[in-house]
Amino acid sequence: MHIEQLALENYRNYESLLIEFGNTVNVVIGENAQGKTNIIESIYVLAMAKSHRTSNDKDLIRWEAEYAKIKGRVQKKHQSLPIELLITKKGKKAKVNHLEQTRLSQYIGNMNVVMFAPEDLTLVKGSPQVRRRFIDMEIGQVSPVYLHDLSLYHKVLQQRNHYLKQLQTKKTSDLTMLEVLTEQMVELAVKVMKKRFEFIRLLQQWAGPLHAGISRGIESLVIKYEPAAGITEGQSDDQIRSVLFETFQKSRTREIDRGVTLTGPHRDELLFYVNEKNIQTFGSQGQQRTTALAVKLAEIELIKSEIGEYPILLLDDVLSELDDYRQSHLLNTIHGKVQTFVTTTSTDGLEHETLNAASAYNVTSGAIKQIK
Repeated sequence: MHIEQLALENYRNYESLLIEFGNTVNVVIGENAQGKTNIIESIYVLAMAKSHRTSNDKDLIRWEAEYAKIKGRVQKKHQSLPIELLITKKGKKAKVNHLEQTRLSQYIGNMNVVMFAPEDLTLVKGSPQVRRRFIDMEIGQVSPVYLHDLSLYHKVLQQRNHYLKQLQTKKTSDLTMLEVLTEQMVELAVKVMKKRFEFIRLLQQWAGPLHAGISRGIESLVIKYEPAAGITEGQSDDQIRSVLFETFQKSRTREIDRGVTLTGPHRDELLFYVNEKNIQTFGSQGQQRTTALAVKLAEIELIKSEIGEYPILLLDDVLSELDDYRQSHLLNTIHGKVQTFVTTTSTDGLEHETLNAASAYNVTSGAIKQIK
């Protein structure tokens, strides 16, 4: 899979842009604040319908413009597919093959990407929310059903929290509605958790050997999905339901006192162990970076195994954050397999056959020009 053509209209600092890319490695060079990261971000947004840099879609719209538009032509195994995303201050509209999609969950997955940016190095040591977002975004690319179930879960969670607030402030004392919302939430939680367990199992299969390779065989990585309710992977749907209902029953008084739902997939955790130690707490910066790199490389292979072709890799200013050995390992792994976009302020010190054979572009003040 690769993106052949990208068109931007009123996107960040680009008033208008139309560019074609090589199907191997594309290096985007530019000083800070010139727009090189905006190129990579726009590809990510086109794929995922949201940015990795901001949760406010309005930030993506050029100053004083009414909308932003991203269009791309994606070459997949059997077809060349036009996709389009329109971002307005009121919301988003997505098209695949010129047909508007009724739900974004149907749109996501038509182009698959893996993003590796400096902030991804915080995947290990950042907040649980960062890791949950990682799980949700990656599963969503290969499972539209998961995205739909997760979206419904968050809607019910919002309703349940609102009702708990009403119980907390004594605006109501009727527990029947709470029981109905709890039942709805448990059914969706079971689906979300089962899919997360499956995803982490697959991720472990790829990340374990990759991590061993990067660490020259002296470290072993284990990734664990840890649901807040103490649920384990081997449990059946009925067992998970039973545990969740029991947990909600026990915590009902506390939830009403606090006006918030205390258990569920929105509170789950993803943990990384290197040589049986939790590296979020006990790992060195080097170990944390090796783990983040192994997980990102594992994502590439996992998506390939699920959809039958490699995703597009976006490396946003990350090569300068990796030492020579990890940098080489990353480039050797993707060499000749994955369409890759690399942003950098300079190619000085970046010596590798993958980069030497790359197409290169220079970005200055929202204008891009191919230089190689």
